[in-house]
Order: sequence, then structure tokens, then C-alpha cells
Amino acid sequence: MIEILIQFVQDQPWFGVAAATVALASSIAALTPTPAKGSFMSKVYSIVDLLALNVGKAKDKTPKK
Repeated sequence: MIEILIQFVQDQPWFGVAAATVALASSIAALTPTPAKGSFMSKVYSIVDLLALNVGKAKDKTPKK
């Protein structure tokens, strides 16, 4: 079974791009503070969160003012 999975990953050129995108978005999300709700940056940050697969309880809380 693991051989099938390894063969699938090796045969798909897009898999490396997808893995690099998730890794880059995860590092951006981890290094930047969560912007306030309603701002333009919060919309950009939500896209970064989606690309980083930060969903559910993995998401940061928006800071309260």
C-alpha cells in the first residue's frame, strides 16, 4: 500500500508545488500576527490560512481591542 502512495507522489509533478505552497503559507501564518477583523489584511490572511490548511481549532484567534 505504501508503495502505491509513494509511486503516486513521484508521478505527480503538481504534488511538490502543492506541498511547497502549504509549507510557505504555514510559515507566513505562523510568523505574522492575526490582523483585526474587517481590514483588508484580514481578508488576505484568511486566504493564507486556507492555503496553509489552518482550519477549525488550528486557526489563531483575532486579537480583541
